[in-house]
Formats: sequence, C-alpha cells, structure tokens
Amino acid sequence: MKIEFSGAARNVTGSKHLIHINGKKILLDCGLFQGRRKLAAKWNAIFPFEASEIDALVLSHAHIDHSGAIPLLVKKGFTGPIYCTHATRDLCAVMLRDSAYIQERDAEWIKKKGKDPDAEPLYSIQDAEKSISFFRSVNYDYKFRVCDGMHVTFRDAGHILGSAVEEIEIHDNETGQDLRLGFTGDLGRKDLPVLKDPVQLRDLDFLITESTYGDRLHDEIEDVEDKFAQSIREAYDRNGKIIIPAFAMGRTQEMLYMILKLTKEGKIPHIPVFVDSPLAKAASEVFQVHPECYDEELQDLIREGVNPFVSENGVQFTESVDDSKALNQFPGACIIISASGMCEFGRIRHHLANNIQDDKNLVLIVGFQAKNTLGRKLVEGETPVNIFGEPHYVEAPVQIYNAFSGHADQTGLLNFAKNAGQLRDVFLVHGEEKQQDTFAELLKAQDNINDDHGVHVPCPGDIYELTSDMRFVRSKEVNEISQNFFNEESVCHLER
Repeated sequence: MKIEFSGAARNVTGSKHLIHINGKKILLDCGLFQGRRKLAAKWNAIFPFEASEIDALVLSHAHIDHSGAIPLLVKKGFTGPIYCTHATRDLCAVMLRDSAYIQERDAEWIKKKGKDPDAEPLYSIQDAEKSISFFRSVNYDYKFRVCDGMHVTFRDAGHILGSAVEEIEIHDNETGQDLRLGFTGDLGRKDLPVLKDPVQLRDLDFLITESTYGDRLHDEIEDVEDKFAQSIREAYDRNGKIIIPAFAMGRTQEMLYMILKLTKEGKIPHIPVFVDSPLAKAASEVFQVHPECYDEELQDLIREGVNPFVSENGVQFTESVDDSKALNQFPGACIIISASGMCEFGRIRHHLANNIQDDKNLVLIVGFQAKNTLGRKLVEGETPVNIFGEPHYVEAPVQIYNAFSGHADQTGLLNFAKNAGQLRDVFLVHGEEKQQDTFAELLKAQDNINDDHGVHVPCPGDIYELTSDMRFVRSKEVNEISQNFFNEESVCHLER
C-alpha cells in the first residue's frame, strides 16, 4: 500500500491524495488550487496523475479546493465512481457548474483583452455536468465498498453541509495486513451555528489530518457575538455599508443565521441584508432540502416557521448583474454578503472596489484567507490593494472574526488526534508550513502517537509506502510532476 501526496501538501488548497491498494488507485478529494490568480492558474493546468488510471474518487466535501478539479479529472479520462454524501452531491451539482462558468468567462475576458488569443477554460460547463453523472451518494454512518480490500464510512465532519470525515478500512492482499485509516477532509468545530458537531473517529492506526489552524486558537463563538453585533451597530450608526466576503456555500448561510439571531435578540437593528451571489442563492436552496445536517437549535427555529435561508426577514438574494450594481446606490446602511470568500473572484471584488475607500463603511472578514489572496492582503493591512488592476486605498475599517471559522483550531485538531486511537503514523496536510511545523511538534509529544518519527509533513510529490511492520516510510519514488511544479514556493526543495 502507498499514499501519494500532491495538492494540499505544505499548502491549504488543491487537495489530492492518492491511495494505491491491491492494484487499484483511489483518490481522496480532487480540488483546485486557490491563491494568487496567475500562480493558481498555472498549478491548476497541471494534473499530477493519469486520470484514466484512477479507479474511484472518495470526496470529503464540496468546497472547491477539495472538489473543484473533478470536471478536469473527468475531462482527462476518469470514468470511475465518485463517492460522497447526499448533500455534497447536491452542492457539487451547483458549485462545479458555477466554477466552469467562471472558467469560461475568464477565458473569454483574456481573449477580449488580447492577453492570450488562445486562452481556454480549464473545463467547460459540459465537463462539469458530465462529471455529476459519476457521483454515487451514500448516507452518513453507512459502510460501503470502494474496491477490493477497501471500505469507507462517512461520519459528519461538522465543517459544511454534507462534509465528512472518512473512516477507511483496508485489507492489503499482498501482505495480509488489516488497518484503519482516518481522513479528516476539513474538520469542523463544536458548537458552531447551523451544523451538527463533528464526529470523533476512533481506533485508528493511521490518520491524515488537515492542519489549517494548527498554530492558533479561535475565539469562542459565544464570546464573539456581542463584539460582532457592536461592529454592525457602529457601522449602522455611521450609515455605512457592511461588506462581508463569504464563501457562497457554508459561511454565507452561517452569516444569515447569525444576523437573524442577533436581530431576534435585539442586539442589532433591523438592517437590510443583500446576498449578492447567484451561487449563494443556489447553495441556500440546497440547505433547505438537507435538514438532516442541521443542529438542534436550527431545527427548532425551522419548526417555528423561521427559515434564515430564504428571502424574508429583511434578506434579499440579488439575481442579475444590474441588481448587484444597484447596491452601489443603496441609500443608507445595509449588509452585503458576497462571494468569493477570499476576494479573488466574483462580485465581492466590485463591492470592495466601490466601498473600501470610504471610512464610514466596514469590511468584516469571517473566514480563512490563503496567502497571496486579496482577502489576505486586507487582513494584513496592506494599502493600497489592487482590484481589477487599479490601486484602491483602504480607508474602511477591516475587522477579522476567526471565531466563525468552520475549521477546528489547534485544540480541536489536537483533541481529534488524541482520541483517534494508538496512532502509528500521522500525516499533516491542508496547512501552511508554519502551522504544520507547530502542530507537528505538539503531536510528537502525545502519548498515543507512536514516536517522533510517526508525524509526517509531506512535500508535494512525496510517496509513502507501508512496511511489513505497519509503518509508513517515505519512498525514494516521487511524483515528479507534483514535485517540479508545486515545490516552487515551499521549503521542500531544501529538504531533498
């Protein structure tokens, strides 16, 4: 058995991990790289595996950095099943088509501007729609067969609607070994609004875990509500616009729930709320048909006849580009929630361009911002920032609320690993190097980790092979495509 690490190795996007077992190749997640636009485009154009040789894909959740390369996988010849939860399938049906639309639109814009007359989208809407036909959705807590010697059970990850941590049971026919492998995908947090808490995996031998916040702690959601409400009230008193960049699926719905909750409790006034993202509207409709993912508090609210995901209670979902542009002339205070969450694409860039130079407005950052993104530059206080190639001075206050993060923080990640069983090896993925190095040292000190050599931080292209004594060691074999293209901004090349 081998595990090959490509995307989300020493970075937080482009998740792709390939398991070789019993003559089969099983891919865990298939995401797009996100970050600086030119570099992301370059990386996404390189697919590190022979797609036609992959036998199946097991998908943890619908976020684009985990699912967004699926149409490219299909375009390049993949014809196997794609296993996921029911909600993940429904969200991907919306999100992959939207991703393809963005690819096509960007290619047209590049051609129109004369920057590249041969520009082509990474994949088309037709590719995205074709890929959905390969999806095979299953219930949580149901064990299913992926291939000979490999069974998977999805448990609720509590990260976004339909997200799953994966309990993988493997029998290696060649060696006769039986093992239990866990894969977190993106691990959620306890006590967040809307979704159920993440389920703990137990009795594992090996764990592949995300490490996005491996070096820091989140504020508790209960503690931050009053501060969040105060920020909104102060902007309202200034008659300002409150701009919230948010992922169309997950964070947008959490924001709608939180604003409704604060309004009902009298902590903020009734403020018009505009969700300016066609994708967020479609994702919210998917939320409405998957109440099995809701926590008890939201289920109680729904039973009362209050639904935060529809156009009511002061919430409006914009439809057209003209509706979006009209928000620039909206008289008075309002809240505008728009995608993308890292401010690299979509309508949010227009709202930032039109509003960040006015100090009566407010920008609320409520999610993780990857390196080199516009959102990260706002978090780090950079000014001016370039939007559509033009400098914009940041006069509006920018406030950061990591308490809304859908990712487990250092404590959550550590507790998950500590309770996962007597672990022989742990692999850290989906994290920047600083976060991973800090978290790796904490893991090495845990009693349930085999020893210091049992914590691995794979580089792009690394392949780990299972030995006869049930340990993974880094192979001399590497995926040269991943190694050559994705190590450019990593210290990995210094380690070789």
